Formats: sequence, structure tokens, C-alpha cells
Amino acid sequence: MRVSAGELEFDWIGDWAELPAAETVARGWAHHGMAFSNEGQIVTFHPTEPLVVILSTDGALVRSFEVPVIEAHGLTLSTLGFTQSIWIADNGRKRNPNRDYEYMPDPLQGRVVRVSMAGIVEMELFEPAVSGLNGGLFSPTSVIAFDENLGGNGDIWVADGYGKSLVHRYNSSGEYLRSIDGTQGAGRFDCPHSLWIDTRSGSPELLVADRANGRVQVFDMTGDYIRTIGAGFFDRPTVFASYGENLLVGELNARVTVVGPNDELIGYIGDNTPVSEETAWPNEPNHAGIPQRTSRLVEGLFNSPHGITSDDDGNIYVTEWLIGGRYTKLQKIE
Repeated sequence: MRVSAGELEFDWIGDWAELPAAETVARGWAHHGMAFSNEGQIVTFHPTEPLVVILSTDGALVRSFEVPVIEAHGLTLSTLGFTQSIWIADNGRKRNPNRDYEYMPDPLQGRVVRVSMAGIVEMELFEPAVSGLNGGLFSPTSVIAFDENLGGNGDIWVADGYGKSLVHRYNSSGEYLRSIDGTQGAGRFDCPHSLWIDTRSGSPELLVADRANGRVQVFDMTGDYIRTIGAGFFDRPTVFASYGENLLVGELNARVTVVGPNDELIGYIGDNTPVSEETAWPNEPNHAGIPQRTSRLVEGLFNSPHGITSDDDGNIYVTEWLIGGRYTKLQKIE
């Protein structure tokens, strides 16, 4: 199956990933993300178990290790000197298959954590202890560091996407600096789901996937607003990856959007937005109305992209948010 966007063309390779703990994969419903490491491997997460999974670009399991999180909601890699670490946003609760996929525990326990490539905890961040910000839900969905290799100072940005719809800035030591809510830009965030540091222009910019508002807001690296991208062509922008001069944006409502260097729409890959209107999407109900893995999955069409990355050869990798997960490789055709 071949898919395309503009002049970009790919072979769709489904069921790409060899996952550990295979007997539990089918039950899990996770918000897994993806990243491409300095070692040329894909870093992702298991649908059910608290396992970081390292895969070759061919999908073979390299290794896995346990990390102390409830739900790995996306992940990014951070380079400190010659060493990479993994930042994980733990949104603090996970859908439990033994409780009809209700979220557990309650109350949630949100935080972000940086672990080594062996799973050793290196740093933790919680909601800022600042009047007016703390208390109530804190459910982070994304975290990214402004590393030195990006021209940065080590600042850490955290999106409280499922909590108060704020984005917090910390310094490299974890000290709180400021928060932004979108009102100084295109308008108040509504689920700032994912963060990305975009270096394509040569001047780093912070991208915020303002998902429920169907747009991406762009800020400088101090948190001051610059512009908005895609208000006319995004549906539910969810996650980012760099792709040469282009930007990949995984949209939860069933497609990958390619954005050009001038913020223009290049095209959609695997566009299947109508599926998001189906009953119990991204899954489907069983006879008792309880979610079960959907039978609507179609080769060449996405269901619910939630994680995305690309490798040095221009191949794209996508994870999807549904029971049992879905791991797909888009192999670039030259």
C-alpha cells in the first residue's frame, strides 16, 4: 500500500513493531509517543506495561526496561553532552482494562520525569507551587528541553494539557520561571497537548499544539507569542516531528499533516477523519457497550495518531491511541 502527501510518497508497513510482553499488548490503551535516538533506534512505549521499548528501524526489539510511571503520555529525548535521556510526561492515570477502561487511579498523580536510557530516574518535575497555578488537576501531556545542541540553555517546558491547559517553563535545575496560557497570542489554550522546539528557520521556536482549538501557536524561547500556524487546515493537531525543511503533525482525528517551511499545507497522509465520528472511536463498543479494539483499521488509513518520529533516511513512524496500540512505518520511496 502506498500513501503520499504532495511529492512525498511512502510504502505503508503495518504491524511493524516487535513488542515485549506480547501476551498483554492487546489489552492496553496507551498514549504512547515516539522518538528517534542518536543510536539510530526508535524509542517508544508499551501499550499496557510500564516499559520503554527500543526498536530497530526494521521494528525488531532491541531491548526494553521498566520506568516508574503510571501512563507515559508521549516522550521526547534530551541530549546532555554526549548522553541522551528520555523525558516522559506522566499524565497520572491510565485506562484500566479490568475496570471497563475507566481511568485509574483517582485522584490522578501527574508529573514529568527524566530517565536514563536504562530507566534510572534523573529528574522529576511537578506542578509549580505558585498561587493560582497549583491545586486541582495537574495532568501533563508533553515535556521538552531546550538543549544546548538546539542552541538552548536547558530550559524545560511542560504542557498541562489534560489539567489547566497551561504551559510551564522551568530552568535546567527545575526551578519554575513562568507560565503561558495562549491569551497573549491567538487565544486561550484548550488542551495544549504537545510541545516541540522547531529549529528549521535557524531561530528556535516553541510550538504548542493547541489541539481542541485546531491550531498551533508559536512562541519564542522565553514564551512570548510570535504567530499561529494552520488554523485553516488543522483539525486536532496532537504531536510533532521534524522532517527536513518540513514539519510533521500527527492529528488525533486520523491523519498525519505535512507542513512546509513557510507554514503552508503540503498535504495529508492516511487521511481518515470520518472514522473519528464513529461510535466509541478510537475503539468500538462490544455487546455491553464496553470499549474493545476496533475492527475499523484499514491499511493506508490512520485511526488515531498520537506519537510520531522520523529517521535519517526520511522514513516516518507513527503510534496510534487505541486498545492494543498500532505501530506503523511509512517507508520513503525515492
